[in-house]
Amino acid sequence: MAILVTGGAGYIGSHTVKELLKRKYEVIVFDNLSTGHRELVPGGHLVEADLRSLEEVRDVFRRYPVEAVMHFAALMQVGESYADPQKYYVHNLVSSLNLLQAMLEAEVKYFIFSSSAAVYGQPLEIPIREGHPLQPINPYGASKFMVERMLPDYDRAYGLRYVSLRYFNAAGADPEGQLGEWHDPETHLIPNILLHLLGRNPGFQVFGQDFPTADGTAIRDYIHVTDLARAHVLALEKLKAGEPSQVVNLGSSRGYSVLEVIRAAEKVTGKRVSLKFGPRRPGDVPVLLASSEKAETLLGWKREFSDLEFIIETAWKWHLTH
Repeated sequence: MAILVTGGAGYIGSHTVKELLKRKYEVIVFDNLSTGHRELVPGGHLVEADLRSLEEVRDVFRRYPVEAVMHFAALMQVGESYADPQKYYVHNLVSSLNLLQAMLEAEVKYFIFSSSAAVYGQPLEIPIREGHPLQPINPYGASKFMVERMLPDYDRAYGLRYVSLRYFNAAGADPEGQLGEWHDPETHLIPNILLHLLGRNPGFQVFGQDFPTADGTAIRDYIHVTDLARAHVLALEKLKAGEPSQVVNLGSSRGYSVLEVIRAAEKVTGKRVSLKFGPRRPGDVPVLLASSEKAETLLGWKREFSDLEFIIETAWKWHLTH
């Protein structure tokens, strides 16, 4: 079965490509390399093209016998989405419309969508379950929500079956050391801590120390990127087996504060973080935790690598060697 993976040269996409190759799928990676990296593509066919061009998207379906699509390609910086919302709606929404149109024309019926906890907005309950109201508070989250809103209509009208996976904080690196997190700029907590410990991020600071939590810093859950990648493959296999379209959270149901993550990084690396505190960022909430019950029961998903110290160990190994 040939799988088209958009954004397969990026962080989560590349790890998913590796899992697909392990399972002997044929993989076509579609990426414009604007934020992805050729070096992160572990195999398959790399097509350097842009989802904003409908003709370039159509061409890949003409050239390869694609039977399913995993759609990771998107911009993801919340702050940038506030400053330049049009950029996010074009890259995340228009690109998805082009992809779905090309899929319909090629009669491809399986779609795995990389969504986000950002579709929920301010949480009304913890942990967040899939039935929580969708009230995104930034253009990034809104762009993901809009794609999700379209998918049930495509299923009803065209028989395009999908699983939309909403995940929280992807972290860590390939346990074999081949792949890792490579963003520029880097906005995620764990790599920023590790880059600071390597002397590459002297301006590292903690945003907010006045949250209503035990130590005053925000609490998040963290999922190892390989566990996330495996969930995408499980979702595809459920669709192939005839399961209906679904929306599924991928979370750990276990939260860690920023200071707890810092202490864990210090334990793993044997180095000390020079702590600096800054103000809260707009839209930051005290606690974000996902319920993973549906993923476990529906997909048979198990988190094998998501122990916090192991997440940090794999990320540290990656940053030390790259």
